[in-house]
Amino acid sequence: MTRAPAVDLHRPKVEYFNIDELTNIDPKGFVRQVERYQVEPWGLYMARPSDHPEFHYIESWLLPTVSLRATVFHFTPAHLRDQDYYVDIGEFAQVGPTTWKSVDHYLDLVVRQGRDVELLDVDELLAAHAAGYLTLTEAQQAIESATGTIDGIAAHGHNFEAWLATKGITLTWM
Repeated sequence: MTRAPAVDLHRPKVEYFNIDELTNIDPKGFVRQVERYQVEPWGLYMARPSDHPEFHYIESWLLPTVSLRATVFHFTPAHLRDQDYYVDIGEFAQVGPTTWKSVDHYLDLVVRQGRDVELLDVDELLAAHAAGYLTLTEAQQAIESATGTIDGIAAHGHNFEAWLATKGITLTWM
């Protein structure tokens, strides 16, 4: 019997976004300078440079009403990926007058416009729930958000932004 590889078990990743200070505190506690924030009634946009070896810039929308964070990574030429959007499932909310918080609930989607959506990290979600990092309600909500998003994108010709438009959400990117 072949055993599945061990899951990299970790607590949910938490980030903070401070609009007044133009900062983003990443899950490891590093304070990152943000070039631009944009607040809309349905979400928060962030754009900032990155020192990651695979991408040099990141743009994200936190979308509380659909429990998603939609990200466009600007990959370096040596690390290009076949994806248009990387979507995190979780809790995203404004927690103060100028501060937002994200709590990642492990599941991720890779969206390839007009073609498909790939669900990732189901093993991480199950391991996190088993370890007590997510309640049953949180795990169920993550699954429902992911599957609802997959269904919605598929029903709109695998067009992520067309599906979001039906929810009154219009994304803009740099």
